[in-house]
Order: sequence, then structure tokens, then C-alpha cells
Amino acid sequence: MLLKTKGIVLKSIKYGETSLIVEIFTEDRGIRKYIINGVRSAKAKSPASVLQVMSLVEIVAYENEQKELNRLKEVRPFYVYKSVPFEIRKGSIGLFMAEVCQKTIREQEPNPELFNFISETFQWLDETPHSVANLHLCFLIRLSVFLGFVPSGRYSPDLPFFDLIEGVFCRLPPGHVHYLLEDKSKLLDLLLATPILRSHDIRFAKEERKAILDHLMDFYKLHIERLQDINAHEILREVWG
Repeated sequence: MLLKTKGIVLKSIKYGETSLIVEIFTEDRGIRKYIINGVRSAKAKSPASVLQVMSLVEIVAYENEQKELNRLKEVRPFYVYKSVPFEIRKGSIGLFMAEVCQKTIREQEPNPELFNFISETFQWLDETPHSVANLHLCFLIRLSVFLGFVPSGRYSPDLPFFDLIEGVFCRLPPGHVHYLLEDKSKLLDLLLATPILRSHDIRFAKEERKAILDHLMDFYKLHIERLQDINAHEILREVWG
């Protein structure tokens, strides 16, 4: 059968002389893997640039749900980035978000709300004139809602610690090492209270931003079985200082 759907390219690797294998989060089928032949040749109908990581595309694919790898028939962008390819800071944030999605989303079924959230966040990243320094932090918080382990509760003087294992604010330090002290719990609470499109309103120092990112990565590792390392995490450190 032919599948026509929108998708977000999360991974793209070269295959042979002119082909690509891509992992796409599709609107209608969730995570799918495809091969497309001839896309890296001079006469390709669709250039390989259309299938770069983060690309927002419309695809037509030969779909067999019994196969792990299917074949792309047609691909074209449904949104063309204007600033992300040319601004290293925006690009580093986008690559981080794409890698997080590629390593955490595993469902092979429709999830239009999740698809819309991710695609709209990428478009906002491209279009916003504001700082995106905290966008990836708010993105991790909102994505965890869809993944089923969103932090629960709010910081208060009576609940000054955040338990990374239980995912809740608590009165006393838990009996393990996976928790946030009061200063970092306040930062997490601020992220929880901030809509993703207002992430530029948050004023974090560089060291605070680095620390809360590390804690959020620990939070993800504690709640997603066999989560692979997020390599773009280190790229963010280099780009943002």
C-alpha cells in the first residue's frame, strides 16, 4: 500500500553510492524507517538535502507494516527552514531536540498531538527572533508529558527537594542520590511554570543552564529503559559555552 503522510526526519545515514536510510517520525505511523535510492545523484528528483535531520517533509512511501525497512517513493518539504541552517545556536538546539526524539520515541502508531508539538516547536525555533538558550530545557519538560513521566507537583519551602526517581517534589531528601537540592529544584519549578513559547523569558546563568540540563538528562535515563547517550548534549556545551 502507499502511505501519504507528513514526517520529521530524525536520522539520516548514507547507504551505498547514492542512497539514504532515514528514520522519520510520521504523523500517521509513528516511527518508521525508509530507504530512498538515487537521492544523492546529480539527477535526483529530490536532493539529499530534503532528508537532512530536522527536515519537515511530506512523503509517499511503499508501506508494509511487516517490514522494518520500507521504501520512499516521493518526498518534499512541507516547511522550509529560513534561519536554522545558518545560525549555529539554533542549529545546535534543533539537532539536540531531533536526537532526543529519535532515541526516546519508540511507538509505531499515530500520535498526532505529539507530532504537532514537535513540528510546531521546530518551526518556532526557526521563526522566533528571541533567544533560544532555554528552548531545549522547556522542550524536554513538555516532551516528558507525552513520554509518560512528567515531573509532578511544584516547589515550595515545604517541598524543597525534587526526587528524580519518583518524579515529585518532596519534604526531605530521599534515601538515594538521585535528587535535586533546593536551588536546582527552584530552577526546575520555573521550567515547569513556563510555556515553551516563553522560554526566552527565563533568565538562567550559564552554569545553571548546564546543571539543569544534566539533571534533566539523568531524569530521562532513570525513566526510559536502555536510553542511549544523547551526543548532541555535548555539542550544546561547546556552542553555548
